[in-house]
Amino acid sequence: MPRWPVAAPFAALLFALPSAAWPQGGVVYRCPGPPVLYTDQLTPQEAKDKGCRTIEGAPVTIVQGTRPRTSASAAGGSTRASEPRGDAAEQRARDADARRILGDELRREEDKLAALQREYNNGEPERLGSERNYARYQERVANLRAAIQRKEADIAAIKRELAKLPAP
Repeated sequence: MPRWPVAAPFAALLFALPSAAWPQGGVVYRCPGPPVLYTDQLTPQEAKDKGCRTIEGAPVTIVQGTRPRTSASAAGGSTRASEPRGDAAEQRARDADARRILGDELRREEDKLAALQREYNNGEPERLGSERNYARYQERVANLRAAIQRKEADIAAIKRELAKLPAP
């Protein structure tokens, strides 16, 4: 099944609504590619180079689209894009909540890191009973080392997020 670009429904409108047809004598080209382009702004050589075909015998209608609302008009006419949503007290409360949540998460991750480092024991963790095979022990040591590196990266990321928040 062919995939139609988003412009395909609008292209159907071009042929279905004959009310605002192009002036007589204008050549309209249909150019391939996503999205399909209908234009009368090409010279015959440009159209040939791009692989465009002429549209003959079908009236073409121009449908004007609407412009998307800008952030200023969406915010009720305010022109300041950096204006915070809500008042300053609400923003401070949200920042305080975010700081508290990140602080709790940081403490949990630091506790997990400390437990991993204790288990790792400077690269010489105690062998478990299930690790009679030395390769299995080495694999667990490598996994512990990787887990410690991930925890350190997680802690660094949380600290960066905390640093982005405004001071309390």
